[in-house]
Amino acid sequence: MSQREARLLELGYAIEKTTPEGSLVDAVSTVGNILYASGQVPFDGDQLKYVGKVPAEVALEDATQAAALCAANVLRAVRKEVGSLEAIERVVRITGYVNCAADFTQQHLVINGASQLVRDVFGEAGRHARTALGMQQLPLGASVEVEMILLRKE
Repeated sequence: MSQREARLLELGYAIEKTTPEGSLVDAVSTVGNILYASGQVPFDGDQLKYVGKVPAEVALEDATQAAALCAANVLRAVRKEVGSLEAIERVVRITGYVNCAADFTQQHLVINGASQLVRDVFGEAGRHARTALGMQQLPLGASVEVEMILLRKE
């Protein structure tokens, strides 16, 4: 187990835990060493946690935890694709989607959960550009979805 994977485990996210498989590809390498990781919702194994609109049905603090779980799921998918999180040079971008009420304006605070987890795992290599968006609805009614673009080591 790599240092980054050990850190993820230390933060409470078992690296071997996977999410249900669908028809999509969890991560795709393109030209060069850019890796596009598909959006992940807050599955804990095969159980979807944190379902509903923020903040009416899911509290801000819980939604922030959901974003961290989404990020952990992305990192698990990346590890499955490339073999080790040590194969990642840096996280380039995170895009976070929050299932929220029309007047909710704190999407950035929710997605801080994903950003902080990535920084905790990757250190300086986890500093990234980011967008946090509010959505009318997300797949399966999930409260949060997170996707990433990463740079693989050459």
